Amino acid sequence: MSTVYINAIAAYLPNAPVSNDNMEAVLGQIGEKPSRARRTVLRSNGIKTRYYAVNPETGETTHTNAQLTAIAVNMLSADNFSVNDIDCLSCGTTLPDQMMPNHAVMTHGELGNPACEVVATAGVCVAGITAMKYAYLGVAAGEFSNAVATGSETASAVMRGKHFEPELSCQVDALEARPEIAFEKDFLRWMLSDGAGAVLLQSKPNAETLSLQINWIFERSYAHEMKTCMYNGAAKKKDGSLEGWKEFEPDEWLANSIFSVKQDVKLLNEYIIHYTVERPLEEIIQKKDLTPGDIDYFVPHYSSDFFREKVAEGLKKVGFEIPYERWFTNLSSKGNTGSAAIYIMLEELFNSEKLKPGQKILCYIPESGRFSSAFMLLTVCGK
Repeated sequence: MSTVYINAIAAYLPNAPVSNDNMEAVLGQIGEKPSRARRTVLRSNGIKTRYYAVNPETGETTHTNAQLTAIAVNMLSADNFSVNDIDCLSCGTTLPDQMMPNHAVMTHGELGNPACEVVATAGVCVAGITAMKYAYLGVAAGEFSNAVATGSETASAVMRGKHFEPELSCQVDALEARPEIAFEKDFLRWMLSDGAGAVLLQSKPNAETLSLQINWIFERSYAHEMKTCMYNGAAKKKDGSLEGWKEFEPDEWLANSIFSVKQDVKLLNEYIIHYTVERPLEEIIQKKDLTPGDIDYFVPHYSSDFFREKVAEGLKKVGFEIPYERWFTNLSSKGNTGSAAIYIMLEELFNSEKLKPGQKILCYIPESGRFSSAFMLLTVCGK
């Protein structure tokens, strides 16, 4: 197996940053009154600005998910590399632009580069790192001389107010005392945002600049123990199981906003740390012989600053406490970009001039879909 290096990282965030005060104007108000959930959510999530692929004047889409991803790929810059030389394109996202064809082939079409192996990975936040793992294993096995992996999101496409108007109209009596939609739908409108990131993986490091060696990528699902927490294209039944969109009549899709992104907040708060920090990290510590003293930078993806202290408590519980001064995040300025977040954080850190050869970076990517988690260990190398 060959050693694999991240030799270039790119991130693309569409349009101008959107402040907390301007969010509802860009996404669109639901009903006659502003959301009562917005201020509550924003007080705890710590996000100050985020980006949307939405024209703030017209409310129209400015970029598709595939277009955002292709822009990020085209921004990759490295010696002896051209987009036309890509051997493998591996793309992860939560919500592609359409159900089929898959997101990766649509990105390939936007890029217009020659024929190559193309694969799409599905999921929520972990989709971006599973795309990277496919690319990493392909280069390590000698199947590809290089591979490009991506993570991208256009959450705004399903978060705009106009998509919830039919449900509001159908449930006027039930919602009379509460003009906004159910909290599990509304609160995500103030949590999610758009962006794309890309990495170039090769079997040799950069000659003149830093690279990041991938030591390992570790992923676990705990769906065998947990009910669904975050979902789209379905309704949750009383027993916790999902009823998919194909079981509903077309008019019900609108009346019940079946295609909105929903989250069981109670389930999230109760189990997210145990299943995405404690359980997987206990296994990693044992299998990888890892200690907190090995880590120079901890790069955690969490959806809200509300979870920052909870993640720290989870680390401490399994004997892996990492001081906050070794944490790196850009959640407050770049927002929660789901599967793209780990790319967008690494891009900023990689280009910050803070890194030194020999340093180790531990990345943490949780997913509340049905409770999955991923960790990645990187070593800085080069000049």
